[in-house]
Amino acid sequence: MLKEGSLEGKVILITGGGTGLGKAMGKYFLELGAKLIITSRKLKVLQKTTEEIFNVTKNEVFPFACDVSDFKQVEGLLKASIEKFGKVDVLVNNAAGNFISPTERLSNKAFDTIINIVLKGTYNCTLAFGKYWIENKQKATVLNIVTTYAWTGSAFVVPSAAAKAGVLAITRSLSVEWAKYGIRFNAIAPGLFPTKGAWERLLPGDLQNKFDLKKKIPLQRVGEHQELANLAAYLISDYSSFVNGEVVTIDGGEWLNGAGQFNILQTIPNEKWDEIEKIVRNVKGS
Repeated sequence: MLKEGSLEGKVILITGGGTGLGKAMGKYFLELGAKLIITSRKLKVLQKTTEEIFNVTKNEVFPFACDVSDFKQVEGLLKASIEKFGKVDVLVNNAAGNFISPTERLSNKAFDTIINIVLKGTYNCTLAFGKYWIENKQKATVLNIVTTYAWTGSAFVVPSAAAKAGVLAITRSLSVEWAKYGIRFNAIAPGLFPTKGAWERLLPGDLQNKFDLKKKIPLQRVGEHQELANLAAYLISDYSSFVNGEVVTIDGGEWLNGAGQFNILQTIPNEKWDEIEKIVRNVKGS
């Protein structure tokens, strides 16, 4: 999407950067000239990803194991990142956790697990890096990954919906409060971008065969990882320097399809519409 070298000179940190969408974004950022820090709890996964994407891009990747729900570990991540590269220009809060379940079946520990990764992890990283940027008078960019149900809510994923709604509030609030320091905040709300781990938790067993989620999407397909990486690269680049406090949805029209009260009528065949039109005309004429 962007020309070669569009992220040259930038140091970018991605939480949850070892797999899935985090890995896809990181690879593209490197291709555009950035230096990359990836973090998650599993060092072996990070090291494997580092080797894979470095072999393709030849740009520097720094893997660092960190539990973002632990502020002390996040402070260690900040310290190690500055020691390695001298600065961090962009923070991508991508680390997430989710599973599908009736809410009454969840324990408080299940809630804690998701809230700690998604919401607490986001504000831990944002606070640690934000304080550093402000103290050192450094301009920076934060990109948060949310979901479309952050503003609608969703049954069966209540901990995730609550956590993502909190991340959305952080995005919009700090885009105003910290703009005076030269720190921009934006978010992406992805729709269906299948990743192995998330897909197996959200649609375990044979549920993937029973529910064709593509049917919910007007474009009749799921997203490709590169499509999200394109959008993320733009939002962290200097090309978007006047974009602040925005949440960009990339879901093929899925949430709008679900929001429209009569959208279900798309299933009606043309011949049935002929009958309906006759009925409506008779009603209007009566």
